[in-house]
Amino acid sequence: MLMEVEVKDKIYSLGNARRVFEKEFMPHMDAMYNFALKLTADEDDAQDLVQDTCLKAYRFINSFEPGTYAKAWLFRILKNNFINDYRKKSRGPSKVEFEWVEQSISGEDEAAEPAYFADLQAETVNDMLGDEITAALQSLPVDFRMIIILCDLEEFSYEEMAKILDIPIGTVRSRLHRARALLKTKLVNYAKTKGYN
Repeated sequence: MLMEVEVKDKIYSLGNARRVFEKEFMPHMDAMYNFALKLTADEDDAQDLVQDTCLKAYRFINSFEPGTYAKAWLFRILKNNFINDYRKKSRGPSKVEFEWVEQSISGEDEAAEPAYFADLQAETVNDMLGDEITAALQSLPVDFRMIIILCDLEEFSYEEMAKILDIPIGTVRSRLHRARALLKTKLVNYAKTKGYN
């Protein structure tokens, strides 16, 4: 029996749902991964976040209107997944790297850092932004970090950010203003060393 996915008043076969997914969503995979990596600062967490987002997007493809702005729709799902995961992790125990535990038990190289510090993707992001800027961005509260990333790095419009974050445009503007002010405060000394006053 051919499986079907109900989309609005239409019923699409899995093949049609797959074509919509590939046409509308697949072109945004790299942007989603970059956004996830900037939010999580961890390659594995970013990959998991993108995978969860893709699964939810496919599962709820019936609520997507083909021809509308797919990137904003996907980023909204990704943002919601990130916030849900963030809340779960803040209530649960911290993440422990298996290799680090193995090294600790076996007594190998006790001074060595856990494997996740060698994450090449995170190093690439750090190199592009600079260690001080990356650290300042990561130190911002999640809502402020997210708005800076969406606006200044992903270049979404205020209207798009309002849809992604599910907040009014006025809130987007005020949150972005406060986020930039916080980031500026954190980067004053760094700017001075680079010759900015």
